[in-house]
Amino acid sequence: MYRYFKSHHKPHGGFYLLFMPTYMPVDPELVKYVMQNDFNHFVDRGLYYNEETDPLSAHLFSLDGAKWRNLRVKMTPTFTSGKMKMMFDTLVKCGDQLLTEMNKTVGNTSIDIKDMLARFTTDIIGTVAFGIDCNSLKNPDNEFNRYMKLFFLDGFWDNIIGFITFVTPGIAKKLGLKAVKPPLSKFFMRVVKDTVDYREKNNIHRKDFMHFLLQLKNRGKLDEDGGILKEIGDDKESNLSINELAAQAFVFFLAGYETSSTTMTFCLFELASNPEIQEKLRQEVFEVLKRHDNKLTYDATMEMHYMEKVINETLRKYPPVPGLNRICTKDYKVPGSNIMIKKDTKVWIPVLGLQRDPEFYPDPEKFDPERFSEENKNERHPYTFIPFGEGPRVCIGLRFGMMQTKVGLSILLKNYKFSVSSKTTVPLQLDPRSFIMSTEGGIWLNYTEV
Repeated sequence: MYRYFKSHHKPHGGFYLLFMPTYMPVDPELVKYVMQNDFNHFVDRGLYYNEETDPLSAHLFSLDGAKWRNLRVKMTPTFTSGKMKMMFDTLVKCGDQLLTEMNKTVGNTSIDIKDMLARFTTDIIGTVAFGIDCNSLKNPDNEFNRYMKLFFLDGFWDNIIGFITFVTPGIAKKLGLKAVKPPLSKFFMRVVKDTVDYREKNNIHRKDFMHFLLQLKNRGKLDEDGGILKEIGDDKESNLSINELAAQAFVFFLAGYETSSTTMTFCLFELASNPEIQEKLRQEVFEVLKRHDNKLTYDATMEMHYMEKVINETLRKYPPVPGLNRICTKDYKVPGSNIMIKKDTKVWIPVLGLQRDPEFYPDPEKFDPERFSEENKNERHPYTFIPFGEGPRVCIGLRFGMMQTKVGLSILLKNYKFSVSSKTTVPLQLDPRSFIMSTEGGIWLNYTEV
């Protein structure tokens, strides 16, 4: 659709999703109006959620209006750079286990790198979000891994339900449909309640995301003293309920598990396909670690500027979420035109279209990290690169996702050289049925010790 409108030299266009009219801005300036300048007309994503029958669906990504605003304000302090530093050591420990597993088959066989990285991110999120050692690197068939895969595996009826909840969330709500499969919901609620009960009974203080959520549940705010239990005079209105807490933990798990492992997978594929870029990045990792006594620290990852370019170029070519949706919350006149978008019209923001547009990125299929040099970035419209969204609804976990990706890549590139296995279909075939960008047949890489 993006290419069609673009080839007709239109700044925007429209199409029908079933019987729902959908507006698509193509000009990055119009994208900026929707996501930033006139955000008050496009506050909501128009996604399904149902606090009563499907509590895990009522998370920050789906909520709308005042509910979203209030929760966003409460949650924002959990993702400051100070909080990221607190969680950093946990990520590095999971990286040690990743090395142990990778070393078992180094030089002998090709591996499905997405499977390995998904287990790595499951272990990170399990530890950081719940303080639970998932051990999915050691044991790929553990409970957490099984249930998280269940979310992304869709049968015929799951697809029908997914389509109805996406296109007509209001009807889905009336029908009592559930976006989160009941077995997954039951498992997740049990894990959250057990974790909450244990920590509250023992007043346990850990440097993780669950600790911040517990403070929001019991105090309604984050406090630096580290305690989690109630204090007299707290404002109960602002406290998170157990269901709200579970929903936020759930979306943090989903977002951190899938998007970071996807990004690292595509990044390693491109590095394996471009050995000179891989070697340049490896040298940066060595040089930065040398300045930090050969220790991977938060500050060290912040100094890896070429790595940031490589990750950004990966996110440009393979945005984990290829399109973003909004809904028009009040009638809106499109700037520079006489077109009126009616209230409740869906809006589709074409992330993949913008980021593979040769007007903004010449030779878009080429993997070129230098597109993200300061000079090149300044020449482009900022809204031609929006893998995390933008404006007030920009991804709240952006910093955490980048940190997790940098840690994974630093550990792998410091220890191994990667090349593309003959088991990988090149050029990559994208899976049209997947909501998150992924390939058919997986990405298989060979690797040897550096």
